[in-house]
Amino acid sequence: MTRKSLMTTAAAVGLIGTMATPHAYAQAAGSNDAEIAALKQQLRLMEQKIEKLQKQSTVNAQAAARANEKADTVANANAAIPVKAAAPASGVIVSMPNNRPTICTADNANCVAITSRVHWDVGGYDYRPNTAATSPQRLDSGENVRRARIGIIGKFFSDWNYALIYDFGGSSDGFGGAAPGSLPGGGVSGIENAYLSYTGIKPFGGKLAIEGGIMDIPYTLDEATSSNDILFMERASSGIIAQNIAAGDFRSTIGTRWWNDVFWAGAYVTGDTTGQIHSASSTAPVAMNEQYGVVARAAGQIVSGKDYSFHLGGDFEDLIQPSHTIVNGINGAQTLTLNDRPELRIDPTSLISTGAIANVSSAQVYSVEAAGTYGPLYVQGEYFWFNVQRGANTGLPPVGAPDLKFQGGYGQVGYALTGETRPYNAASASYGGIKPARPFSLDGSGWGAWEIAARYSTMDLNNLIGTTTGIAGGRQNVVTVGLNWYANSNVRLMFDYLHGDISKQVSATNFGDAGSKFDAFAMRTQVAF
Repeated sequence: MTRKSLMTTAAAVGLIGTMATPHAYAQAAGSNDAEIAALKQQLRLMEQKIEKLQKQSTVNAQAAARANEKADTVANANAAIPVKAAAPASGVIVSMPNNRPTICTADNANCVAITSRVHWDVGGYDYRPNTAATSPQRLDSGENVRRARIGIIGKFFSDWNYALIYDFGGSSDGFGGAAPGSLPGGGVSGIENAYLSYTGIKPFGGKLAIEGGIMDIPYTLDEATSSNDILFMERASSGIIAQNIAAGDFRSTIGTRWWNDVFWAGAYVTGDTTGQIHSASSTAPVAMNEQYGVVARAAGQIVSGKDYSFHLGGDFEDLIQPSHTIVNGINGAQTLTLNDRPELRIDPTSLISTGAIANVSSAQVYSVEAAGTYGPLYVQGEYFWFNVQRGANTGLPPVGAPDLKFQGGYGQVGYALTGETRPYNAASASYGGIKPARPFSLDGSGWGAWEIAARYSTMDLNNLIGTTTGIAGGRQNVVTVGLNWYANSNVRLMFDYLHGDISKQVSATNFGDAGSKFDAFAMRTQVAF
């Protein structure tokens, strides 16, 4: 009997007892036999009801047991169906750091990410040649897809890092290669990065990278700063000319760098840029042999605090073996050309150039760099000294020609009107870009970050003027002011105004005026992740 049945029976007995008690008193008072018979009849009816309730309770208990058994059977059957079970962990994590699509294993030891940047420039020149002897006589306004890169970067087994990035843009507007009308420095291959780096060795409390391939070599402070983060649309001419000798983008290299939170040091052996033709049997186009050189840099954030920092460094570059032409297997002259465009790439024409310096045996560049932040204020500057040796070790005239010496540098300053500070990147010993504290939104919750900037740069490619062995490459001074709007961490608009003054004579021995002046305005639309 169930607990419920016992309680029901006890209640009935209690009720009967309660009902029977008055009648017992009545009998004592002389009640008749008819009343006793009626009480007995009521007791029998109550017993029948109790028995019926007990049977119904048993039936209900049996039905509940059968229902539970059926539910267990259904649950077991559903558990056997794979699609109903919880999905197992895949071991892969997909994320979007800074809106860069990234796939990593759960332990973060293996990753692959898509990276891209597009820099589209539009602008125009007010170019004024001093005389008819000036070359060129005009510059073209228009637009230029300065960079259009896409590629992958990643790592495996935590310590192996790699990159493969192709650039569909170009600063020479398709004038690269050996076709008629080609310009010096125009690349015929768009491989900007294709390298492997190992970072598994961590000596002296820092990190060590051993790397090689096609790289953007972190030589000079301006070059170590990403093109996504530089203050102006173009870097200063003095640094570009130095990098083009044996460093810069698209350069084949092998080397190492070590860094910690304070100090950075690196050295690389460099070769030619991608796309160079090395066939000794080539006659059209003419091939160039493999040049090689070395670059070294030591720099660091020597002072830092919550709202300020100061960076100082020095750089060295040595062109050990200049390129020389190869025609039908015969080595031709070793030459070196130093030139740059007027700190804008809408028109790919250089206004200062040494031309092809004949019979160059080697060249060196020494430079110093400094930069710092104080809250939203940012300052940066570099200065370069160039030495070019001629004649020695070539066996070709002009044997004993005096060395050439050039120099140039720049100073620039930026100020974030919205209060952001540029962070320091210890891995490249440079400063990163501004990240808006309040990204732009149409609902008025943020207007992005705004930055104003100014720069003065100079580059002197004149030496030994008045002699037959001198070079009259010209001197270029450019003042640039800029306004940068960072809509968010991926989109930036840049507005640059430039005023340039080029002092140049017809040749080293002809003092005729071949200089020019220009004003230019340009805008860049930048998207990067």
